[in-house]
Amino acid sequence: MSLKVSPEKVRGRYVNPYAKAIRRSFVDVLLWKMGFYDDAAIVPPLPEDFSYPLPERVLDRQAPVAQWINHSTFLVRVMGLTFLTDPIWSARCSPFSCLGPKRKHQPPFELEHLGRVDYILISHNHYDHLDKNTVKRLHKLYPDIMWIVPVGVRKWFAKMGIENVIELSWWEELSFKAASDPTIELTITGVPSQHFSGRKISDFNKTLWSGWVVSAKKDIVEKRFYFVGDTGYNPYDFKAIGKKWGSMDLSLIPIGSYSPRIFMAPVHIDPFDAAKIHREVGSVLSLAIHWNTFRLSDEGRLRPPYDLYLAMQEEKLDPLKFLAPAVGYEINW
Repeated sequence: MSLKVSPEKVRGRYVNPYAKAIRRSFVDVLLWKMGFYDDAAIVPPLPEDFSYPLPERVLDRQAPVAQWINHSTFLVRVMGLTFLTDPIWSARCSPFSCLGPKRKHQPPFELEHLGRVDYILISHNHYDHLDKNTVKRLHKLYPDIMWIVPVGVRKWFAKMGIENVIELSWWEELSFKAASDPTIELTITGVPSQHFSGRKISDFNKTLWSGWVVSAKKDIVEKRFYFVGDTGYNPYDFKAIGKKWGSMDLSLIPIGSYSPRIFMAPVHIDPFDAAKIHREVGSVLSLAIHWNTFRLSDEGRLRPPYDLYLAMQEEKLDPLKFLAPAVGYEINW
């Protein structure tokens, strides 16, 4: 039996193949806030002197570079091309300018300092991943951007007059030559994630959610990176991704928004799941996303890197192969 699964719809709404009952009602959220779902295990305190180990490095601007901007926003440069993932520069991840989760730190630079942006990968349409104000600013600054989105999300862009948008489903590939350098062959593949979508009550799961694998090839050199997006863990999808590609030069894996586990586990991995995904997709280097910028769950804002360090020890993996650096950190991959 193939490990590759296609997205399934039930009464017009997408469902997760391995975790179908993920919807949380207002009552569930209220119970969470009242402590009903609190984790039973006692969590040891975060050591005051802890800092995640980072490798010594000399940055080579001619080689591929990845930089964490904030939340799930990464700037990835490879072969002279620039990719962004789930860009958000707004003060809040919310439909309202004065309500909703407020950012805890500033991005390392303003949008105007990006330079050329060639491709933007969107994992799903939640407000912390598809930010309207940021999208509008990016389109104004860099109108030639190609936006890669899950099935159903293109309509949202069309309403703002943004037409250079490609929709892909899980396991669907787009292969083409880079417009700025036709000697570069790009292949972008939508891959499964275990999550949900919706920007209001009425559109719950009407659009798809995805991870993305990008391969860039020039002559005999090929580089590949994997943007996981938002996801819960299951023992199928990531093994299937690992089986298809064998290894990833770079993986961008979420490590935050995981507590309380009974509430968050279907749709948000914790650092221990993240370490498993790192191993299952054969990642040469993984970098942490989806933590620190917005407080969306109960774990301490700076707790995820420590739990990741413990997880890498538990999995007997080198922590220098899965980093949780500070905002603005750059590294070759």
